Amino acid sequence: MKNINFLKTTTLFFILIFSQSYANEKISIRDKNLITTAKDTLKSNKNNNTKINFAITPPVIKASGDQFYCPQNTINIVTNITITHDPLESGTVAGYIQISSGYSNGLDRLVLSNPASHPSIITSWDGTAGKLTLSNSIGGTVLYSDLEAAIKDVVFSNTSAAASGTKTFSITIGQANYLPSTQHYYLYIPSIGITWNAAKAAAETSTYYGLKGYLATILSADEAKLIGEQASGTGWIGGSDAETEGVWKWVTGPEAGTVFWNGGANGTTPNYAFWNAGEPNNQGGNENYAHITQPGVGIRGSWNDLANTGDSSGNYQPKGYVVEYGGMPGELPLEIAASTKITIPTVTKTTPNSVCDSGSFTLNATATTGATINWYDAAIGGNLLATGNSYTSPVLNTTTTYYVDAGCESNRKAVIATVNPTPATPIAISSTVYNCGPGTVTIEANSNIGVINWFTSSIGGTSVFMGNRFLTPTISANTTYYAQASYSTCINTDRTPVNIILYTPPVVTNETLPLCQFQKVTLDAGITGMSYLWNTGATTQTIEVTASGTYTVDVTSPAPENCTSRKTIIVNEHQVPQIDRIDVNGTTAVIYLKKEADYFEYSVDGTNFQNSNTFFDVPGGLQTAYVREKSGCEQTIQNFVVLVFPAFFTPNNDSYNDLWEVTGMENYPQAQVTIFDRYGKLIAQLNSSEMNWDGTLNRIPLPASDYWYALKIDDTKPVLRGHFSLKR
Repeated sequence: MKNINFLKTTTLFFILIFSQSYANEKISIRDKNLITTAKDTLKSNKNNNTKINFAITPPVIKASGDQFYCPQNTINIVTNITITHDPLESGTVAGYIQISSGYSNGLDRLVLSNPASHPSIITSWDGTAGKLTLSNSIGGTVLYSDLEAAIKDVVFSNTSAAASGTKTFSITIGQANYLPSTQHYYLYIPSIGITWNAAKAAAETSTYYGLKGYLATILSADEAKLIGEQASGTGWIGGSDAETEGVWKWVTGPEAGTVFWNGGANGTTPNYAFWNAGEPNNQGGNENYAHITQPGVGIRGSWNDLANTGDSSGNYQPKGYVVEYGGMPGELPLEIAASTKITIPTVTKTTPNSVCDSGSFTLNATATTGATINWYDAAIGGNLLATGNSYTSPVLNTTTTYYVDAGCESNRKAVIATVNPTPATPIAISSTVYNCGPGTVTIEANSNIGVINWFTSSIGGTSVFMGNRFLTPTISANTTYYAQASYSTCINTDRTPVNIILYTPPVVTNETLPLCQFQKVTLDAGITGMSYLWNTGATTQTIEVTASGTYTVDVTSPAPENCTSRKTIIVNEHQVPQIDRIDVNGTTAVIYLKKEADYFEYSVDGTNFQNSNTFFDVPGGLQTAYVREKSGCEQTIQNFVVLVFPAFFTPNNDSYNDLWEVTGMENYPQAQVTIFDRYGKLIAQLNSSEMNWDGTLNRIPLPASDYWYALKIDDTKPVLRGHFSLKR
């Protein structure tokens, strides 16, 4: 920043027109007495080249006016202000009033309320900075007396009914922004493309009314908002991690050496930091200097990290730097600025507990310190009922709304004193509910208001269900539930019992019955003295059916139970068995049917039946096969012959096995058996007239040996061959 704080002159005339710009001159004439001496000295030396340094004492501004403010109204920013100035300086270039904290752009505004009374003053409002400038209407210097009078008529307004918080006003005669919380001054210096190092050096060579400058350090949200959001542009600030990557410090001003951030974009702060999203990112590996981000890029007023030179153009090209004045060792605070504040009073109310039927309420609220709490009976206007932190209502029979504020009607809040009625004792839809057998049961009860809770006991206990209609869990024994009505916290303690009585339904047994082919079967519900309904439409205990299928009958017990059980009878038709063939292999016989079924059973003696169709050790001769349906339907029989060929015989006249004969051969009149010896010699022939062999040939006994046979029953059957032994 170009330093225009010093001016040296050799004539008293220039001293008399000294303006604000000279207020930073080093003091070589300490007080007014020295100024008088200087005048005399000047007269005696007017023809020589002697130069004398003069200093103007900076003006002192004192303001008062910390006040409460109600939104959507106007209020003077001061109740009083004085500007004490050096007699040699009667005015200044301009006066500045800024909303330095709590500013809401677009809602807050400062204006000169009656400009006609201040013809020498013109105003200019900067909505971004929240700053009002008061300057001379015709240019040049504005007198302190005119400025003082105009400031008294500057008013603040906010257009939002929901406004809240505190607004601080800074009043100064310098262009730098003043922050009351730090008592420091902040000035944005435009300088396109300036490096961080150059900005740091320039800031440290600038002064402001004698205060030494430095690149700004930001220690709080108030500072960040004033410097970032309310400043006129983008610029460097005094943070750097050039010493240790990722460890960000303030390296300028009285905060030099203070660490404010550790790490990258996901780091942490031991103090205050306001990085933009994703910053600091050290892109390119040398972004070591803190910079206020270009407006429109991410979070307004936040910071990003840049290299010393930044970019050559675009959003990340440095546009200037922010100089902070104040706080350096040995410096005393300037008094060229003053501040006032307005607080929008707010009230925090406590909603009282409700009462049942009637009662009095004590309503409580707290408010912004110093504000007076008022209680009303209407949201707007109405009657003032009381002042103070609490209000006790009269006895109320109905819910009543009261209203409380801290002095601003627009911020009035409702406080509801709720009176709830106690509901009537519940009325059960049915005091006794019957159910046929175990199961879930729906029970119901109603009250005039509120909800119904169900309990398992007449007093105490925990609610098992809430609602008018209660579908119980499975009930397996007679049970009583109790209905209780409640409305909010108001409970009618009288509980209404609802009894659940279980009836035993008729006990039925499902059946599966056979139906013999071409016959009929009788179906029986199985219980007498009931009412019946078959799925055929019949209403008798028994019915006869002639077709297979599934039949059901609903068996209902007499009143009052009227419990119904359903019996299911499955009727399966069983056909008459039909023998297809009987295979005989030696003494083993297998009976084959044209259609097999598991409800058939078999026999070869008509007495002993079995599930298997295979029989072993069947006696030789003419036999009979029996097949019947197991439940007693018709049976089928068929004869078959078992031919038994003895494995040996012993013709020794002991009456045991003296002859070799084929058992069953008598059933085949055309059968013929031919016997051969081991060499194929014909030994004997058997037929229906001679069906055995005595072991001789031409009445001569043959020796013990094996002999072979061939049986031809008839031309339709194959020849059966085998051998046997003759033993002596």
